[in-house]
Amino acid sequence: METEKIITANESKFTAGNYSEALTAFTVGWSDPDNIAEILDFIAPPIPVGRRFEFKRSKNAQAFYSESDDVRAIGAEFKRVRYDGESINEKTINKGLTIRVDHDEVAGDDWQERYVQMLMQRLLRNELRRAVTALDTIAKSDDSETAWSGDANPDADIRAMLMSAGDESGVRPNRLLFGESAWDLRMTCLESQNSAVAFKAAAAAQSEIAAKFLLEGCKVLSSRYQSSPSEKTQILGKSVYAFFAQNAISKDEASNLKRFYTPMDEGTAFRVYCDEHAKYTDLTVEHYSSIVATSELGVRKITVKEGVSA
Repeated sequence: METEKIITANESKFTAGNYSEALTAFTVGWSDPDNIAEILDFIAPPIPVGRRFEFKRSKNAQAFYSESDDVRAIGAEFKRVRYDGESINEKTINKGLTIRVDHDEVAGDDWQERYVQMLMQRLLRNELRRAVTALDTIAKSDDSETAWSGDANPDADIRAMLMSAGDESGVRPNRLLFGESAWDLRMTCLESQNSAVAFKAAAAAQSEIAAKFLLEGCKVLSSRYQSSPSEKTQILGKSVYAFFAQNAISKDEASNLKRFYTPMDEGTAFRVYCDEHAKYTDLTVEHYSSIVATSELGVRKITVKEGVSA
């Protein structure tokens, strides 16, 4: 019998008798040490919904119409306008993982909480990879890579990307996401230039970069995942994304991506089951979610490389 092996959760094991109120409550107060949840919410803001839900994908042009005939004549009514859009039906998907822990391998009184934490981190990492994949799918970019070395100006490339996105959607992106390698190439490029301005730009923190580009936020995604038995891979790598997102509770606001999730009956985002046997215990963590691209307009991507600028 294999122990401490994570497998896809089996729904037949999810019974009321195996539900753990204490471990489910632990997920509420748990703080993610790797901040995976924070950057996931940055890319795809969380929206609580029922299992089946509907949202409206607005017609972008309607938000920017402008009239010259909005003056009311005496005795007449105001001009009547209408906002409409495509209604989309979606549902959240049940996701979860189970780990079997042999009782001969446990140590300490908090071993169940430690394994639940490990499962939650893994589930959130899965969600983060899905969010990045969804963002990459809707992002527009040039076919060629952009060289950030020599006398290149990385920040000028980013400004051009932001303006291009604003021209397309009418709304300037408010968030910028760097892969760790892209962030490193930007700093290396600026540090190699004999300029006080370049040195200062290279030393800028993420919050300062956001302020410089008139953005709400800027983050660097440095998380990795085990892509093979002997290799770890950066989730993002050498790319920079510009997009629009708001941490709101509305299904229909203008974020490019949203992470719709269904709260459990207890009001929690996750639920934990504990199936105890004589020699081992199966711990399961489940949740319901779906990451949806609610608007594809204005998402831009730069893929960077080392090399001499043209």
